[in-house]
Amino acid sequence: QVQLVESGGGLVQAGGSLRLSCAASGTIFSANLMGWYRQTPGKQRELVARITRGGSTNYADSVQGRFSISRENAKNTVYLQMDSLKPEDTAVYYCTMEIRWNDYWGQGTQVTVSS
Repeated sequence: QVQLVESGGGLVQAGGSLRLSCAASGTIFSANLMGWYRQTPGKQRELVARITRGGSTNYADSVQGRFSISRENAKNTVYLQMDSLKPEDTAVYYCTMEIRWNDYWGQGTQVTVSS
């Protein structure tokens, strides 16, 4: 059974940095598309960033230039480096991976940015 385990969330002051990690277990197959989404209460989950197996990336306009997504294919792991954090980045962050045409999600990790 494929599981995605996230780590790295927490509380940080505005202007600070955090690095999220997400590793897949329970599969021998390499993920195709990997990504990060975030959600705040009462709002829809929104795309933050995603990265293809080949390394092509795209970002939400709100995080462009501040966040960086990367991956280690051999470890089926995806990272999200978040710099210059703002209070509006506060959310639960979820990783997602497409493995063998199925989409999997992590359990979510809370990121809170204080002003």
